[in-house]
Amino acid sequence: MGAKPNYRRKKYDPLARKTLASALQRCLARDFPRLGGPRMLKLATEHILEVVFAHLHVRDAVRHGQAAWTGIAIQQRTVRRQRIEDMQLVPLVLDLVTPQDIEALIACEPAQQRLLVRCLRLCRQAYEQGGLLSNCDLAVLLGTGDSAVASLLTAWEREHDQLVPRRATLHDVGTGLTHKRWICWKRYGEGKTSEQVARETYHSLEAVDRYLGQFDRVRHCRREGLSQQQIAYVLGCSPALVAEYATIDAELQGQSKEGSDDA
Repeated sequence: MGAKPNYRRKKYDPLARKTLASALQRCLARDFPRLGGPRMLKLATEHILEVVFAHLHVRDAVRHGQAAWTGIAIQQRTVRRQRIEDMQLVPLVLDLVTPQDIEALIACEPAQQRLLVRCLRLCRQAYEQGGLLSNCDLAVLLGTGDSAVASLLTAWEREHDQLVPRRATLHDVGTGLTHKRWICWKRYGEGKTSEQVARETYHSLEAVDRYLGQFDRVRHCRREGLSQQQIAYVLGCSPALVAEYATIDAELQGQSKEGSDDA
């Protein structure tokens, strides 16, 4: 005799499949018939829901004074004219307004100082969550202009000799002090170790070594008398990149000369 039918399972099991995943899988099968069979549809559904739930979780966790936002992943490689749709995005929860901000307002602290404090906080919070904000992100979040944000943060970076982790500096997008300059300056101008440089510029040790290696090659070629176009051809990089490293080298040589004159 065969196994006794489980009528309770027959009645109630469909309830377990009345899910968003089932609805999404049906939608994919209907609108994208060439995507594949059940296994491929299931896999596609799981990947889509993984992204959806990551963002929904962020929204549900937002508290008073916070905002849900989306940043560009730190590890995203910058490509010229790359669309935002082709980049890896990271859901973020940012402290838009804190009790300290309100106290600063009550204490009549200058508006520029209050804006700077908020910009620094948002950039660092985004970085800690694996993402980067642009000057435009900060401008929209804080109700100001991106040029005002860029000026404030660039001035702070120069004054404190420290990078603010944002797209302008870590991805070389928009206005900001290039991370190549900071890395080379800290290593050869200040004599810091690669580990210290990586820590202070929010880069991996591998990235720091890569930039320093490229700088060393450009500097060696310059000292051999090659032009920027020749260096670009020999090293297989763009003339603009060679020019950037050449400017850094000139700055370092100027500092070295000043040091010897003082002595």
